[in-house]
Amino acid sequence: MGKDINRREAVKKTAAASAILSAPLFVSSKVFGANDKLVMGLIGSGGRGRGVMNMHQRHGIKFVAISDVSEPKIAAGIKDAKRNNDGEIKVYEDFNKLLERKDIDAVVIGTPEHQHCRQTVLAVQAGKDVYCEKPMSHTIEEGAWTVKEVRKTDRIVQIGMQRRSAPLIREGLKVMRSGILGDVTFVKAQWNWNSSGPQNNNPLGYKVDWDRFQWPHTDIKFQPKYVRNWRVFTPFSGGISNDQGTHIMDVVQWYMGQVTPLEADGFGYIKKYIGADTPDIFTTTLQYEKFIATWTINYTSNFNDWWHIMFQGVDGTMHLHRNGFNVYLDKDKPKDSDFPGKPHIEFKGDLPSQPHVDNFVECVKSRKEPNAPVEIGHTAVCGPHLGNLAYRNGKRAKLNPEATKTTV
Repeated sequence: MGKDINRREAVKKTAAASAILSAPLFVSSKVFGANDKLVMGLIGSGGRGRGVMNMHQRHGIKFVAISDVSEPKIAAGIKDAKRNNDGEIKVYEDFNKLLERKDIDAVVIGTPEHQHCRQTVLAVQAGKDVYCEKPMSHTIEEGAWTVKEVRKTDRIVQIGMQRRSAPLIREGLKVMRSGILGDVTFVKAQWNWNSSGPQNNNPLGYKVDWDRFQWPHTDIKFQPKYVRNWRVFTPFSGGISNDQGTHIMDVVQWYMGQVTPLEADGFGYIKKYIGADTPDIFTTTLQYEKFIATWTINYTSNFNDWWHIMFQGVDGTMHLHRNGFNVYLDKDKPKDSDFPGKPHIEFKGDLPSQPHVDNFVECVKSRKEPNAPVEIGHTAVCGPHLGNLAYRNGKRAKLNPEATKTTV
């Protein structure tokens, strides 16, 4: 296990980062024309980070630097960055060194979610535009802080919630806003996927800079399973509930009027994720001002697999899923039948990520607001955060109307 910095140095590094957070803001004076080429860096060159980098490269963007803490991910990042750049790809163990480069206009952040907020704030304060993967925040309070800090700058920030740019979701939004469903009183959101299992804690077989991986934590003992699947461990993630719920509950709130929940309860347990500390069976009931929603994950079943959202109104129901949506009206329901009959509206589509990257690149050049700005990144995950808080404390959790403070 290669540890390039010791515990004392990690503390110093955290203090240095705090100093950067309070430093005067850097405001870029560069203005892009429609045909100007951007220069970018990648912070976190895992599979998703590299995938988003590849989508940016389709615009002719050069990635000149990457930062990661894992040997194989560094190698993979260099290989992929060279697709659009036959020059030097500089590697930085410390992402702050990447941010110091004046030739880099923007960065992709694809690190574990516990670092997203701090890295986003540091990046905009260094004058960089940011495409940051979701979930944006590790806590609600952290998300609110990030909104405040980003808005002190003039930087463009896009959170990687691709449904915000997907034609399928935007077509469904038109139907929802038409009023055809009547008042929607209940929303059921779920994600089924029989993919969980025991966590592998065998040696990694490659080097990882653990202190930089765990940052801003400084006192977590290394375990290989944390690196392999950080998404199911609370120091680094809100679990699958947050990972998938950011996407799904954002659509719910978008369709229902861009609101955040007032309070939530939460229940869950670990069935097959042996060795994890977040549940693979989980449900939360979320109370909003004018409707109730449930969000459920079952990572032990393939029945109706992947994601589904049922918007149930007094006049009809919309079933939205990854392949399209169907609208069923109560007036069309066959008599003496428990089933809704033929859909009144049927739309087929999918969820490509490319339009979301296209939107970011366009906004970097135009300086217009992107489809998923930092405020959306914050509110999108408030529901899953609140449900997790209720689950961990065994009692109902509440959120203030400004979505800045929680109580249990």
